[in-house]
Amino acid sequence: MVKLKPSSDDLTVLSRLLRKVEFFSALSVAQIDNVLRFILFYGYKKGETIFKQGELGDAFYVVYDGQLEVSMKKWLLGFPHKLAVLKAGDCFGEMALLDGSARTATVRTTAPSRLFALTRSDFDFFLGENPVFAEEIKRIAERRKFEDRGR
Repeated sequence: MVKLKPSSDDLTVLSRLLRKVEFFSALSVAQIDNVLRFILFYGYKKGETIFKQGELGDAFYVVYDGQLEVSMKKWLLGFPHKLAVLKAGDCFGEMALLDGSARTATVRTTAPSRLFALTRSDFDFFLGENPVFAEEIKRIAERRKFEDRGR
C-alpha cells in the first residue's frame, strides 16, 4: 500500500460517488466538500489485502479504479468463498464508520487498485461538527441493524 495525493479531478469523482452512498446522499455540496478534507487516497498492488475477516472495522472505502474480491469463511478452518467482485465506484466497509464491529469478510485486490478511505475517527469528528447529519446517520444505522437481524 502506498499513500497517494489525490488531484482535484480525483476529488471531483469522489464527490459524485459519495452522493450515491446512502450515508452521504443527504449531505449538501458544502458538507460533501467538508468530508473530502478527511479522505485518504491509497494505491495497492495486485494481491494486497485491504482487511481480513474478523479484524475490527476502522474505515470505509470507495474504489477509484482497479478490482477487488470480497470473500468469507463460514467456519474457522473452512475455505473462503467469493462473495463479490468490486470495481470502480463500489463502496465497502461503511458499517465500520458506525460501530467499528468486526469485519464480516476479507477484501483483497485482484488487480492494481486505488481506493479512497475515510477512517472512523475522522468520520466521528465530522459527525461532531454536523449534529443534524449525525442524527440521520443514527437512524440509518438502526434501520440497517434491524434489517440485518431479519436475515
